[in-house]
Amino acid sequence: MKTEEIDGTTLETWTIDEVGRAWDANEIVLIDVRTPQEYMFEHIEGALLLPMPFFKPEKLPGQSDKRLVFHCGSGVRSEKMARAAIAAGIGRIAHMEGGFGAWKAAKRRYIGTNMATGAPQVVNP
Repeated sequence: MKTEEIDGTTLETWTIDEVGRAWDANEIVLIDVRTPQEYMFEHIEGALLLPMPFFKPEKLPGQSDKRLVFHCGSGVRSEKMARAAIAAGIGRIAHMEGGFGAWKAAKRRYIGTNMATGAPQVVNP
């Protein structure tokens, strides 16, 4: 995990393995900041969708039990949103290094679209 101090709050950048372990153990809330179209085509099963254009940090769920971890396609948008959340006074924020592209490259489980039928399907079960 990489960390950066920003105005007394720590921005954490988690690896795919760190996110995967915490996700599997139900220790985090995973928030996908990609577009609805990107999410519909393929996404991490159970991740919440909060597209960047609609982001309101003051509306984020409480953080009493689980850390919020943002992810996008490559890690750029999720880092921007994590920084915006910190600027809004939200703590315990992280983002996933490499984004969904890195998740797929690591052969982690996700929901994709069967191109023959258009139906959702589990990839890398």
